[in-house]
Amino acid sequence: MSESIFEKRTITDIHEEIRKVYLSDNRPWIIGFSGGKDSTCLVQLVWNALSKLPKENLQKKIYVISSDTLVESPQISERIIGSLDKIEKVAKNTHLPISTNLLRPKLSDTFWVRLLGLGYPAPTPMFRWCTDMLKIANADRFIQDKVSEYGEAIVLLGMRKTESISRHQTMNLYKIENSLLSRHSKFPQTYVYTPLEDFSAEDVWNFLLQNKNPWGEENRDLLALYQDANASECPLVVDTSTPSCGGGRFGCWTCTVVEKQNYLTNLIENGEEWMEVLAELREDLKKTQDPDEWKNVREEKRRTGRVELKTHGSKCKKCSFLNDNSAKTCAKCSEPLIKYTPGPYTMKFRKWYLEKLLRGQIRVRKESPDPNMTLILEEEIHEIQRIWRMEQGDWQNSAYQIYEKVTGKKLESIKDDMGGFGKTEQELLEQSCTNHNVSFQLVSNLLNAEFETQGATRHSKVFGKIKQELQKEWRDTKNNEELNEILEELSEKRKEEEKVKPTPKQKRCACCSFMNDKSAEFCKKCSESLTGPPKNEDGM
Repeated sequence: MSESIFEKRTITDIHEEIRKVYLSDNRPWIIGFSGGKDSTCLVQLVWNALSKLPKENLQKKIYVISSDTLVESPQISERIIGSLDKIEKVAKNTHLPISTNLLRPKLSDTFWVRLLGLGYPAPTPMFRWCTDMLKIANADRFIQDKVSEYGEAIVLLGMRKTESISRHQTMNLYKIENSLLSRHSKFPQTYVYTPLEDFSAEDVWNFLLQNKNPWGEENRDLLALYQDANASECPLVVDTSTPSCGGGRFGCWTCTVVEKQNYLTNLIENGEEWMEVLAELREDLKKTQDPDEWKNVREEKRRTGRVELKTHGSKCKKCSFLNDNSAKTCAKCSEPLIKYTPGPYTMKFRKWYLEKLLRGQIRVRKESPDPNMTLILEEEIHEIQRIWRMEQGDWQNSAYQIYEKVTGKKLESIKDDMGGFGKTEQELLEQSCTNHNVSFQLVSNLLNAEFETQGATRHSKVFGKIKQELQKEWRDTKNNEELNEILEELSEKRKEEEKVKPTPKQKRCACCSFMNDKSAEFCKKCSESLTGPPKNEDGM
């Protein structure tokens, strides 16, 4: 058990340090607030410290920010919104210079627009696209805005060195010598202050349970929420080194970065049966990460329109053995290998999941305490339909049809540049393309290229878009024979590229003068060590 901070410092000492940093300059403070124990402790410490200052000294702005990913755990989302509202009101009444800001991702970057609109696969530890788009980008934009306004800013975070070894190392890396501040990992005009850096988890809870919440919330309710979910909070994410918020943390109910969403299971077992809907929807996404399911839910082509071979060997889905790039079957178990990198979700899957998501929304509104709970915004459905129309040739507005089918309500179509094209025109074009053995998607994309460049003063723009479309792979990748043909062509192309690759720089053995590969650690001829520093580019 780590030593308690309160064995070395009193609350008065900590308050005095916070006041010292606050009064030392005019740089605004930006406090990251996640609604969990660490960020609640941070805001409470700052609040209590500054409330002791005379009114004339409270001139510096303090912005409390929180990221709403739009797919947050409902309990946490409700608590955060309620907390921000209370903080804002009570701070105003007590003349503290604190304002709150709920940050949301841009419409084009929301979870459902990326996943259902563009077909992004559910996030994995290796492709954690959600973290940057839903969390980091929001905070970054806010910080940059304040830096532009004030010249510099200080970000306050509830980070603790005891969270992990990597967190300890990262915090020490950016520490400014003889200062209570650290450098920000990305922005040169931004600094970081971490008053909780030497706190343990026990210290945080001891403080919260022994000190009244100044904006009127009950910290024991927060403890109860942790106990029900058996979890810790998802912190305000400031960079990609922050751990995933899934599993044992409060965070997004959609999180597929971890194998199991334990907190959902724990809440359901503790009486929140309506959350089974969320668990089912999350599990449907998790299943799509199984390589056996790729042929059913993923395109063979990437979003670039091309089939791409795997670049680092083909991992066997049966035994996980990593084979050579040229292998067609697993060298260990003879299982046929998927040699291409799968692309986005198929339109069939996207439509199916959108319908299930909307039906899930109806269920949670009936079964949860909140009859207005929203899983997907109408604005997101509009954006999804726009993408489907422009990128997939969906002129019959499938997203709107699905919405009406499930809810019984119509969504007004947003005017676009596709003129009067609709279901009838799509059916006619599809029939014509079938008769002439031409890809409907190709013709649709060429029409889109024309519409997008209407009014352009330079013809090169439309010519460039047409060229881009014609360079995509338009053979039928659903046909195994044609797909194998494409893969063989790509394999041959890769072999030819390997032949003309430049020879890696070599290094000469100091003992026998034999020229070895640059990557070699020992001489191939005499086994002498080659790890000593070379004298020049040739190793001489």
